[in-house]
Amino acid sequence: MLAESQTILWFIGRLLLGGLFVVGGIHHFFTLPAITQALAARGVPAAKLVLVSGSVFQILAGLALIFGVYPAWAGLGLVAFTIAASVLLVNFWDMEGPARASAISTWQSNLAIIGGLLVAAAHSL
Repeated sequence: MLAESQTILWFIGRLLLGGLFVVGGIHHFFTLPAITQALAARGVPAAKLVLVSGSVFQILAGLALIFGVYPAWAGLGLVAFTIAASVLLVNFWDMEGPARASAISTWQSNLAIIGGLLVAAAHSL
């Protein structure tokens, strides 16, 4: 019974974490111009290519995490992706007032997601 409960919880956790990235990656394809412009404004070369390749990566890694295909590698890859995306797009250090507070909150959420991904990766080793 305990093993079954752990298996179910493990799958639901992977589904929620991986699903976050799958949905986010798909969403990027509906907002390509705005996100491409934001990346270009931050000095990212070939911003559209970076965005499309990053979105494809997060979709594939999210699916791998959900379905348990090399979940440790998928989780660690998504950790790197989340750190890179946060540094590129959530620059609270350049903001003031409510925008800064919102960006700091986003960073805190991303750190919690990274924590979950690290737990998922550790569980898979």
